[in-house]
Amino acid sequence: MPEETSETSLAPAASAPVATAPGVVSTWLQGQGFDHELLPADHLGVENLGIEAPFLPLVATALKAAGFDYLQCQGGYDEGPGGRLVSFYHLVKLGVLADQLAGGAPLAAEVRPEEVRLKVFLPREGELKIPSLYGLFRGADWQERETFDMFGIAYEGHPHPKRLLMPEDWKGYPLRKDYVQPDFYEMQDAY
Repeated sequence: MPEETSETSLAPAASAPVATAPGVVSTWLQGQGFDHELLPADHLGVENLGIEAPFLPLVATALKAAGFDYLQCQGGYDEGPGGRLVSFYHLVKLGVLADQLAGGAPLAAEVRPEEVRLKVFLPREGELKIPSLYGLFRGADWQERETFDMFGIAYEGHPHPKRLLMPEDWKGYPLRKDYVQPDFYEMQDAY
């Protein structure tokens, strides 16, 4: 029988590999007094950090001030039956590369910008609310709306908190693994 996880735990599911050492971003955040959960890096070595929902805007603001000026991607996923819903933000330092190019310095093909991924874990049966990062990264607009539309995670403070892909009266969240597709959906007149 699998181990039970705490509803407030930021750690990944029990089957995920455990991170061995903090990376550059994690070390910097700790030095600045920002608590977070160290998660395993992805297959490309990008650091993954678990952040509690109320502290997401503070951590993201600190990272933006430190040069992570581009929101490459925001999204969500469902860990599966009994698991949690996850909202993530993938941040990249692009300004540094732009400054190098503007200065005439050639970039080697192997040069990659610094990246970090922030993850907020939410219990499936809990309150699915996260502060929006729209005010910090305008690119979060449609991405947070899509995550709400597909997973039901609400982004507090978002200026347009409504469905993006599904009709406004759609019931449920289609990318959740416990979603049951309706037998039919009555189309409304488009006129």
